[in-house]
Amino acid sequence: MHLLVEIHPALNISTLINNLKTASARRARTRFASTSNLFIGNRFFLHRAYYVGSVGGAILEAVRRYGESHGTKEKPRKAQRPA
Repeated sequence: MHLLVEIHPALNISTLINNLKTASARRARTRFASTSNLFIGNRFFLHRAYYVGSVGGAILEAVRRYGESHGTKEKPRKAQRPA
């Protein structure tokens, strides 16, 4: 996933990332409640790692093209455990 955000320099980036991950994980668990039992017992829904880069003075259109050029790659799913 790529996000392009503009934040105030005083804002702590790690706090922003933590808030985004927490909110998106809660929303996914709520939205997909029927499959959330796959995650019961797992403390973490998302990996703790993240990457942050600065685009500095790059033209917004160039940044958009960069993100689109990466496309979407789906990883093969693991076999589900028998119920």
